[in-house]
Amino acid sequence: MNGMPAGEKLDYRLLLDAAAAAARATGDQGHVADYIPALATVDPDAFGMAVATVDGELYGIGDWEQPFSVQSVSKLFTLALALAHGGDTVWRGVGREPSGNPFNSLVQLESEHGIPRNPFINAGALVVTDRLQTMTGDAAGAVREFLRRESGNPLLDTDPVVAASEAEHGHRNAALAHFIASHGNLENPVETVLDHYYAHCAVSASCRDLVLAGSFLARYGVRTDGTRLMSRSEAKRVNAVLLTCGTYDAAGEFAFRVGLPGKSGVGGGVLAILPGRAAVCAWGPRLDQAGNSVAAVTALDALTTLSGCSIF
Repeated sequence: MNGMPAGEKLDYRLLLDAAAAAARATGDQGHVADYIPALATVDPDAFGMAVATVDGELYGIGDWEQPFSVQSVSKLFTLALALAHGGDTVWRGVGREPSGNPFNSLVQLESEHGIPRNPFINAGALVVTDRLQTMTGDAAGAVREFLRRESGNPLLDTDPVVAASEAEHGHRNAALAHFIASHGNLENPVETVLDHYYAHCAVSASCRDLVLAGSFLARYGVRTDGTRLMSRSEAKRVNAVLLTCGTYDAAGEFAFRVGLPGKSGVGGGVLAILPGRAAVCAWGPRLDQAGNSVAAVTALDALTTLSGCSIF
């Protein structure tokens, strides 16, 4: 990492204080996601942030222990589990390139024969969910169990109200899934894939839960109990796709400002990885036009700018 030697100790409490102040300064910029009605009821001014280091330290500020709907942040864990179970076979049905289009766009699927650009747009996540369903028989359950074990939170679960709300208003996701299936790129029934997709996106977790669960990428593929989920090379590749594709069609801006691999969700969370150091999660419900949290991105920007830590 540039700006600070890898072995130098960071004062995460001081950094979190500064990051939270930067987030608060964004005021009422952005809008809470309302296309999923169950998400529209969240407090727009909530903010939390947490850090879990590879040495086992845990820090938090604000609403860092308040659960929120993780939404597309779950796609990181779905991909990691699919790679852990099936290896590189996952990449036969989904690409690794930025889409340059909104996360729920249908535009590219027709010209690219039902192969989504990357695993973090909705079309790509449907394919990865499908493959994980084939591998495990319970894709959403596999994601929930992984999150519970890594976070140490046995109560972590899907919010059924949010999942039902997503399903009721998920016409575009259904269209994506049917289009992918028409090209032979789904192995399971569309309805099954959609059910599991909505269930893992509707998981309710806190910044605390997510930094603990995401720390395997900071440890280059090693889980909380010391076992290896994936090889160091695979972890490097997941981090690479996070950097280039993890924040929808604003990945370039996120890399420019924050300089870390990260995955956002329209629930307002952003989980970022400092390889070899820590996982960081910030949450603020107000979103920018790309669907990324204004407060969370600002907080992460402040943290990496002040610490001098980024992958560049």
